Amino acid sequence: MNKGKHLIRLACFLAVSTVLIFYTSLYGSGPILKDTSHTRADIIKIDFLKRFALLEKQPVEFLHDAHTKALAKKKLDCTACHLTVNDRIFPKFKRIKDEDRIEVMNLYHKECISCHGEMKVAREKSGPVECDSCHREKALYSSSRQPMGFDKSLHFRHSEAQENKCEQCHHEYNEKEKKLFYAKGKEGTCRYCHKTELKDKPISMRQASHIACINCHTKNLANHLAGGPVTCSGCHDPAAQQKIKKISPVPRMERKQPDIVLIKADQKALEADAGKQNRMNFVPFDHQVHEKNNDTCRVCHHESLKPCNECHTLAGIKEGKEVNLENAMHQLDTDKSCMGCHSIKQEEKNCAGCHALMGKMHKKEDDSCGKCHMVPVSEMEKTGDPETGKSLAAEMLTSRKPITGTYNEVDIPEKVVIKKLSNQYEPVDFPHRKIVNAIVNNIKDNKLAGYFHSQEGTICKGCHHNSPVSKKPPQCGNCHGKVFDGENPLKPGIMGAYHQQCMGCHQEMGIQKPAGCIDCHKEKKS
Repeated sequence: MNKGKHLIRLACFLAVSTVLIFYTSLYGSGPILKDTSHTRADIIKIDFLKRFALLEKQPVEFLHDAHTKALAKKKLDCTACHLTVNDRIFPKFKRIKDEDRIEVMNLYHKECISCHGEMKVAREKSGPVECDSCHREKALYSSSRQPMGFDKSLHFRHSEAQENKCEQCHHEYNEKEKKLFYAKGKEGTCRYCHKTELKDKPISMRQASHIACINCHTKNLANHLAGGPVTCSGCHDPAAQQKIKKISPVPRMERKQPDIVLIKADQKALEADAGKQNRMNFVPFDHQVHEKNNDTCRVCHHESLKPCNECHTLAGIKEGKEVNLENAMHQLDTDKSCMGCHSIKQEEKNCAGCHALMGKMHKKEDDSCGKCHMVPVSEMEKTGDPETGKSLAAEMLTSRKPITGTYNEVDIPEKVVIKKLSNQYEPVDFPHRKIVNAIVNNIKDNKLAGYFHSQEGTICKGCHHNSPVSKKPPQCGNCHGKVFDGENPLKPGIMGAYHQQCMGCHQEMGIQKPAGCIDCHKEKKS
């Protein structure tokens, strides 16, 4: 019995192989469209079978836009390859779910090979019909695909086009009734429910966005209305993304969000966390200003639009992945925390010249915590009343005056002569005042720097990093000896200190000069 089955399978294999060899020998094979470019944004890797087991062959490199163009010439649309569900085109090829490995594999082989074979018989340009021309060991193209974001500008354009009918995109799922519904006032980003991972319910972000966006764009274009892209490259090509119209300034997105809040531990959580106490002053937070400086609410509200302290309590709870309030605000290795985000801002060119070099060697200022955890300027009661909290936060923020400059010109030396290294070279005339003024000018419009540089002499600490803020800080040689101190390996000698500080600053700020020794040091005449 088993022998008979093997003979039948062998006969089928030989029959299919004969047909493929006939087609190939008669008409040849190759890409659907000849393309001299080896970088494309429409490459889809067909590797769905890895959900069931390890792949037996290389994934298939599928050029989606090339197929779309080929089908358009035959007056065929998306439904030639995709099924529709509730009048919406579904992104999977000829199916709704990946239920069985053999079924999915046979579906691709049957539909793709038969389509290519029919086109070859009709002497039309077509794709391959043999295994190795699809399952290639080496890819023909490299992907230039960029993820498509939905920033505030694009959101405003869509909102305006839909006449502020948020229900066109935003929905929630009713588990009991097993259907979607619109929850007014609870609109959040799609990514709160639709995650990156491929899941059946809710479907992945990739599937959700392609179903919603492409179907909407397609219907608009069919009705001769303004519509967005319907091709892969239209959204995911870097050059195409640069051409997307930007609205500036973007009107504020209204969702009954506060202008100013007082960040503190949730009162209910405090009562539940036995033994935990809030030992720091509350933090006034200008919510509206932070909205303007970010393209999306997910920068801070990464899991939902709830207040931070509902998920991040003093002790940490499951809903907040056990991350307590302190770590949520202070963790440095993430862009989701306050200090982490501020640290990233310090990497910008105008700030990095000082901050990149200060690092762990920088002595922490005694009042650094107080820049956020401000002492209330009045006896206003710290009650649980939200309105009282807003008033207290507003009062505290108003009292904080930004520092946008430094000492008066007369207090800043015009130049400093560096002569401790003048053996082979002449002493260096360091244009001290010019450099100080350049730094001040670079950050004069930086509000973050203005609020966190709490003293007129704060910028001096970029070079005078471990000395107290003063109009006359000690000279570099007071800390850095003439030679390297082996007992203090983290403190370079005077020559290393100068070169590390000056050259490091120029490198971080993208300053090309000086390019060599004699740009700073004039050689001594023999």
